[in-house]
Amino acid sequence: MSNQTDAGTFDIACRTIDTPVGRLLLAQTGRGLLRVAYEREGFDEVLQELSRRVSPRILHSPSRLDGLAAQFDEYFAGDRHRFDVQLDQRLSTGFRHKVQQYLPRIDYGFTHSYKQVAEKVGNPAAARAVGAACATNPLPIVVPCHRVLRSDGGLGGYVGGLDAKSTLLTSEHARWATRTAGPQTSREDPTTRQPSA
Repeated sequence: MSNQTDAGTFDIACRTIDTPVGRLLLAQTGRGLLRVAYEREGFDEVLQELSRRVSPRILHSPSRLDGLAAQFDEYFAGDRHRFDVQLDQRLSTGFRHKVQQYLPRIDYGFTHSYKQVAEKVGNPAAARAVGAACATNPLPIVVPCHRVLRSDGGLGGYVGGLDAKSTLLTSEHARWATRTAGPQTSREDPTTRQPSA
């Protein structure tokens, strides 16, 4: 990976940012945002994977991603509910890509169950496959897989860890139910959004 000072021709620009859910790696191509990675995924491993799957010409260039970093700041401050960025989704294919294309339709402050997402993408029996698609989402937060929960209201899994998932949902004022209450996930039902304090 090259630094900004010795930039030549490159295909992927990257930088890290500090957030309430830990450091994130952002990687972008000329097509759009390619990857958001949590530190627990191993930034070196993520960059090696991008080098292998997309291009070895990677440039550490924070200034090229300043606008996107500012959007993350706005999101975590509660001032942004949707990211305004082109996406390069070449890292996902097939059913996983279909699921990941659907996820941005789950609005800020709302949740769906894995089963609901499976139904929305036309395969009601594929709740586990939806879980796998969420677990392998290369663009967490921007493509909001954290808004997908288990049918019993439990958090399920998350690439950034359950603490990060809980933090994201709390910051969005989303309500997720206890196991006994059942999930509250319908966009039309105002009880699914927790009012701001």
